[in-house]
Amino acid sequence: MKIVFFGDSITDAWRYNLKSWIQGANIPTADYYLESYGCGFVRDIAGELLSEDPLGYQILNRGIGGNRVVDLYARVRADVWNEEPDLISILVGINETPCPGNDYYLDEEQFERVYRMLIEETKARLPKVKMILCEPFVLRADMDDARYEGLLNVRKKGKVVEKLAKEYDGIYYLPLWDMLKEKAEKYGEKTVLIDGVHATVAGAKWIAKEWLKLFETVKENME
Repeated sequence: MKIVFFGDSITDAWRYNLKSWIQGANIPTADYYLESYGCGFVRDIAGELLSEDPLGYQILNRGIGGNRVVDLYARVRADVWNEEPDLISILVGINETPCPGNDYYLDEEQFERVYRMLIEETKARLPKVKMILCEPFVLRADMDDARYEGLLNVRKKGKVVEKLAKEYDGIYYLPLWDMLKEKAEKYGEKTVLIDGVHATVAGAKWIAKEWLKLFETVKENME
């Protein structure tokens, strides 16, 4: 089974930065790092699946930091369609929020329109593909009021993602916000998301566990 993880810096988790640095340094191992999983939840998922069945999965991380849904749409052919995956996991939304310094804010109508195009064109190109749409999230951590209040708009983006997941066959919704909030209430927000957006080692593990639980249902429906 081939799985592509598609998204922004939360999915990327330094995978893309490391690839660029190694290529620029002309280090011989560059080809290996082209398929790096990063240091986030994708790595945890890959480790779990590949340790159980190392020949049964091909897992690709195609997250790039700073991406919005419009960026995913722009590169979906090269980074997803051409790979012909069996399953696509998407996490995007935090970079579409109206926080200070973000000149690329998308409102919910724009976000939904582009996300829907991404889904429908992908399903047309890959009729048998399954998708997991992940709920975007944020915690306050050490943010000032203006930044946090702006980023809270991602809650509305999550509602759009949930709505879209319910409209199409073969698409599954992965709620994450409430789980991360519960962990934060127990252990502290920076124990979960170091800056309120990006996962700590523990946070990435908790996200991976939720994803893997849903994946069992997805896998049953693929057999």
